[in-house]
Amino acid sequence: MPPIDTPHLHPRNPGTPLDLAWFDKIAVNTPAATARAATLATRRSVKKEWQAAWLVNAIQCIDLTTLAGDDTEARVARLCAKARRPLADHILEGLGLDAVKTGAVCVYPTMVGAAVRALDGSGIPVASVATGFPAGLMPLNLRLAEILYAVEQGAAEIDIVINRAHVLQGDWAALYDEIAAMREACGDAHIKAILATGELGSLRNVYKASMVAMQAGADFIKTSTGKETVNATLPVSLTMVRALRDYGARTGYKIGFKPAGGLKTAKDAIAWQVLMKEELGRDWLRSDLFRIGASSLLGDIERQLEHYVTGRYASGSRHALA
Repeated sequence: MPPIDTPHLHPRNPGTPLDLAWFDKIAVNTPAATARAATLATRRSVKKEWQAAWLVNAIQCIDLTTLAGDDTEARVARLCAKARRPLADHILEGLGLDAVKTGAVCVYPTMVGAAVRALDGSGIPVASVATGFPAGLMPLNLRLAEILYAVEQGAAEIDIVINRAHVLQGDWAALYDEIAAMREACGDAHIKAILATGELGSLRNVYKASMVAMQAGADFIKTSTGKETVNATLPVSLTMVRALRDYGARTGYKIGFKPAGGLKTAKDAIAWQVLMKEELGRDWLRSDLFRIGASSLLGDIERQLEHYVTGRYASGSRHALA
């Protein structure tokens, strides 16, 4: 197996025993969460060189993703080339930068080997979805086998999906046991727990599922597969970030956060970074604690940075990904 090249700098979350008292009586004020989230994209104006700096930082936190049924090794290779060099040379020169790269590349398990080869020597880790993505409804032994396969192929990070039925039925022990088994199967690979929040029914369930995932040893909690009807939203992200903050206060461990699905514009990238900075602090503006699951987002960021450098907007087709 190729060596794992991971950017994670902080101690891993070892998890805790399942403790329902941490979240059983939690209440989430949905109108208040919605109102707080609404301020993130409007209250703070980021312009000119400051906007450019935030957008460059966002690129470094992107898990550049392809999860299509018609993925090929050639497409993955092109995506990896973009991950290595996400900005055109004239934009880098205009920004005064030598190089920028994305936080990771995320693919299906069967494409991990191709991605590892394409990223060799870059320092960019390969993330793989697993466990019956996106529904997570395969038998547990097959979900664990898929993790083992992806790790064997060289994945440094595994984006697992939870069984939403456990949340909807309040079977927290079953959810905990499954995620803990997945964490064990990951070994040294970091585990991102996808909650598929658009299918959990309430922000209260989102908080509870977040806490159970962290107690079971998740290194990151992630909003969505990108395949749900509703994916990452700021109120959901705020709820998850508050759970993450509460877990850190109890245990001392820093857990990462990954919004995915629905982040398509440079404005979105800034809004979610503002959320991280205001709720958690500057540490969560680094790729070891913050990722954005996206594909088309990078094209809009590159377009905005080209405008900053040249004063002109390019056609969206000029910044195609793969």
